[in-house]
Amino acid sequence: MTENDKRVLIYATFPSVAEAERIGGTLVERGLAACVNILPGMTAIYVWEGKRQSGTEAVMLIKTRADLADAVIAQVRKLHPYTNPALVVLPIAGGSADFLRWIGEQTAAPG
Repeated sequence: MTENDKRVLIYATFPSVAEAERIGGTLVERGLAACVNILPGMTAIYVWEGKRQSGTEAVMLIKTRADLADAVIAQVRKLHPYTNPALVVLPIAGGSADFLRWIGEQTAAPG
């Protein structure tokens, strides 16, 4: 497996489960992600535009290949309501060979 073909997780946050479902569905339908997991009810505390903020968000874990990470990030940024959404690519060091193969199969022909 080449470096670009390795599997990655992309961590992202959304203002609501509905927004995460809308964008996650698009990623899966277009073959950019094999699967997304949406975790509702996360509390975020941060500083934005000089003011302390807190709120509830939904976390999404996006399962894809390293060579699609830039396309996934571009698609999420295009559809996301935030100006500066959290998007972090995390390498997968190992795991179930069958599951990692499945991610590759599901993202083999994005379109």
